[in-house]
Amino acid sequence: MHTLKFLIESSPNNLDLRQGTDSQSERVGGLIYDPLVRKDDHFNLQPWLATSWERPDALTWVFHLRDGVKFHDGKTLSADDVAWSLQSMTNGALVTAKGGAFANVAAVEVRDPLTLVVKTKKPDESLLFNLSDGLFGVVERGAGRDEGQHPVGTGPFKFVSQVQDKEVVVERNAAYWAGMPKIERVRFEVVPDNITVALEMKKGSADVESNVLTQDMVHALRDVPGLVTETGPGARVDYANFNVNDPALRDKRVRQAIACAIDKDALIAALWRGHAEKAQTLLPRGHWAAASEGDLPQYPHDLERAKRLLDEAGLKPDKEGVRLRFTLKTSTDETTRLEAQAIQAQLREAGIALSLRPAEFGTFYSDITKGAFQMYMLRWIGSNEDPDIFRYTLATASFPPKGANRGRFSDAAMDSLLTQASVATDEGERRALYVQVQQRLADALPVIPLWYPDNVVVHSARLHGVVLNAGGSFDFLRTAELR
Repeated sequence: MHTLKFLIESSPNNLDLRQGTDSQSERVGGLIYDPLVRKDDHFNLQPWLATSWERPDALTWVFHLRDGVKFHDGKTLSADDVAWSLQSMTNGALVTAKGGAFANVAAVEVRDPLTLVVKTKKPDESLLFNLSDGLFGVVERGAGRDEGQHPVGTGPFKFVSQVQDKEVVVERNAAYWAGMPKIERVRFEVVPDNITVALEMKKGSADVESNVLTQDMVHALRDVPGLVTETGPGARVDYANFNVNDPALRDKRVRQAIACAIDKDALIAALWRGHAEKAQTLLPRGHWAAASEGDLPQYPHDLERAKRLLDEAGLKPDKEGVRLRFTLKTSTDETTRLEAQAIQAQLREAGIALSLRPAEFGTFYSDITKGAFQMYMLRWIGSNEDPDIFRYTLATASFPPKGANRGRFSDAAMDSLLTQASVATDEGERRALYVQVQQRLADALPVIPLWYPDNVVVHSARLHGVVLNAGGSFDFLRTAELR
């Protein structure tokens, strides 16, 4: 059997898409499970397991399901499976951060084997997005909290095995309703060190990596015989998040000072070789709800302004010239490590002593979920393609485990705006409300959006038909082939 060797930087934390929230879970899990709808290149939602849907009123969604779809174990998919997949995220069967996305669901009714009715407590314009690829996958009725250990979906690839921190193996689903993949088997090998990733790609002992390598490494591999580099715009956003309850970082002027001390332009030029764009918001560039630059308070690189803000916050230089000391937690990912070191050097110029605390991803992720951090750096992939990202990551009701508001930010006025935006059915009205949300966030600054890296895939020349999407998913494996 021909096996494609795909290098990833960390193990998925849970292949069950109802529970997995990290990018590896969503990307690998997205090949095992199917969603109800899929995003196109412009983040519009298209039919998938749901062939159509209608809304007889603002509180009712009626989904019509594709006939004849089989799970990997041969069972036929029905509305009962979809109902269970949805209900299990909110009825206590699972403890999952993704449950908050469905908090407005009042009832799920099975009308017939191929018709599902979802009733919401109030209009929920994000429901459809939360049922899309990467965020949601249909499991069999009865699938429990251990589903991710032996996942059974309806997707293009079937689960074979997983060894934590080593590999995940999948093989093609010959009976896939949307067409059998051409690649027989994929071995996702976990390689946390991206220097090793670069060496494996260079010597031809691996077939593909996606957004793991630093831009310097990508540049060094461009002329290696037998390797191909694909580049396109990316929807992912890299960000820095504050614990706003931490005594050192509670004052928004301190957070604003840190933003002013970070020179995004210099970091993008040096670390990304220009293959990234500055971010003002968590939403992807060009998104319909994204506030424009003119709408938002700005924090261009300005050391004098940074020092002035620290002065106003009562932070004077000590005998070593240090005004503020705090710690940044990161994963051991090489690009993040380089970014952290560069930011450490930049903050030093403003009298800020930043300590770096890298950890392997599992430990890092556990810490940030528990709120055991002062500041951390991470990225949003997929979830930020819908403005519901602001509720999920920054609403008062979204403290873990109910959501991803890991910094425990709370702003009643913003909560009210988010509630209004979630029930508004007119897109213009929703945009106006979300712009106000982004304005409040840019002032309070619980999170600093950093940049949008380009989507860069390096692969062997024997892999053909690699088509990138802005979300950085592994969906090109559905149609690519090994020769």
